[in-house]
Amino acid sequence: MIKRMKRIYQLTTILFFTAFFTSCYYDNEERLYPNIDSSTNSNCDTTKVTLSQSVMPILQSRCLSCHGKSVANGLGSGVNLETYSELVKYVHNGQLEGAINHSPGYIGMPQGASKLDDCSINKITAWINRGALND
Repeated sequence: MIKRMKRIYQLTTILFFTAFFTSCYYDNEERLYPNIDSSTNSNCDTTKVTLSQSVMPILQSRCLSCHGKSVANGLGSGVNLETYSELVKYVHNGQLEGAINHSPGYIGMPQGASKLDDCSINKITAWINRGALND
């Protein structure tokens, strides 16, 4: 009788652990959410990037709370990105691209927040590579 109870206990334990370990699995984010990666996202069009339609909306939503004209001296260490004439200074010296890419030697921006998504970075980079026009 004890031998039979021991055998039932062993089988129950084996079944429990088998069910437990086979029910757990690791979801692959790329497989579950294939359009999250903006480098393959068809919605990330970098062919027609302009300052007014593509770059400024990104800057307004993620950068100007610290680097806008009225707060740049306090929060943004004097870096003002609100106007083209100010923005282009940081484009030409490489600081804008270095900061948004979190490149070595630059302070990654936005500071204290998550890095810009790949699509936003790609749009800003495309605009810079096309001459950073005031369009």
